[in-house]
Amino acid sequence: MRELVVISGKGGTGKTSITAAFAHLAQNSMLCDLDVDAPDLHLLLAPKRFEEHAFRSGFVAAIDPEACVACGTCVDLCRFGAVRKPTWDDPTGYSINPLRCEGCKVCVQFCPAGAIGFTEKHCGQRYASSTRFGPMVHAQLFPGEENSGRLVALLKKEARSRAGVLGLDLILCDGAPGIGCPVISSLSGASQAVIVTEPTPSGRHDLERVADLCRHFRIPAGVIINKFDLNPGNTVDIENYCLNQGHALLGRLPHDEVVVRAMVQAKCATELPPTPFSEALRSIWEQLADIEPKAAARPEPFQPTPNA
Repeated sequence: MRELVVISGKGGTGKTSITAAFAHLAQNSMLCDLDVDAPDLHLLLAPKRFEEHAFRSGFVAAIDPEACVACGTCVDLCRFGAVRKPTWDDPTGYSINPLRCEGCKVCVQFCPAGAIGFTEKHCGQRYASSTRFGPMVHAQLFPGEENSGRLVALLKKEARSRAGVLGLDLILCDGAPGIGCPVISSLSGASQAVIVTEPTPSGRHDLERVADLCRHFRIPAGVIINKFDLNPGNTVDIENYCLNQGHALLGRLPHDEVVVRAMVQAKCATELPPTPFSEALRSIWEQLADIEPKAAARPEPFQPTPNA
């Protein structure tokens, strides 16, 4: 089974628009939106949910007001300032602010009255859906919640399981931007990474960071330069970087208003009449379809590439 992950060192490079176009061109692949903090692939694919599950991870303390004896032990022991004391303005008793609670369980262990419970946190929702291009798994963390890496790993496991049952040989993933936990989890076990960048100083800088991450995990990486014609000089610099570092240059995509027109219609660019942008995308997809999947290898010591 082949697993293709589309990532970018920074947001706003066109990663999701390109992933949606790949989903259209691939047909019948298993789709997976791994940007669980701010998912947006559903905006273009209009998934119809048929399963929904709560994502629970980590724990939070809670005080039972009926059992609390107001001794103040929890206030003294909490190093995160999560326990609220009664005040003249709010004399309702001791309580715990869930946004401050780090789940260390100290207050639970040392409460003399045993009045503090320790419950698993409901951090978000995950879904299984159908789209016009195939089945899809996706999720949404609640604002401010953590453990995005664990949720991404759960989605990937679910995608592989469903792809196996349905007999699909391609998992197409829309990864998160950056190089943090969700991106690292997205790359785990992937066959190929597609890095979308743009010809700007920040695009070049963040391309190098995420390319170093792929090299660390020995994931083959190909690069797409989106809106290459905005700065031809920076485009050439990025191409030279890819050549020197051994990253496959999959292609250039021109700046094209078809992307906005497609977005307004909740479609991908390749669903509209052909343009230079969509034709270049088709050519890139044909290259990717011909690449043989490679097994994931053990990572080598991390050695960042010096800045140019």
